[in-house]
Amino acid sequence: MAEEDDQEKEAPPATCARCAEAERAPRSDWCAACDGAFDVWSRRYATDILWACLGGGVIVCGVALGLPLLGVNFLVAVSGVFAGFGTLYGGYRWNRQRRRRQFLEGAAVPRAYLPEGRRR
Repeated sequence: MAEEDDQEKEAPPATCARCAEAERAPRSDWCAACDGAFDVWSRRYATDILWACLGGGVIVCGVALGLPLLGVNFLVAVSGVFAGFGTLYGGYRWNRQRRRRQFLEGAAVPRAYLPEGRRR
């Protein structure tokens, strides 16, 4: 049983997942240089949060404000607030994963700056 627990708690690889550099940044799968490059690159898409907020706001307004007007118990309508925040959080995570995947595939990064294995 103890051996199984040791195998499950194996440490993640100590190299950067993007460029395979030996030193990783704390709490990240990437090195500090790749993390900084992604941060600069992702600022071009700062408006992505607007769509997540808009989606969450529509759910909150539609459910939490609309259902009481239709005669539904207010406790049911309050669940719309949680659904709206869930939509906001889900949209934010989806956009973040999509942009990270885009960055890893080399979108908008000049070929000269890609790691050796990624050049085409």
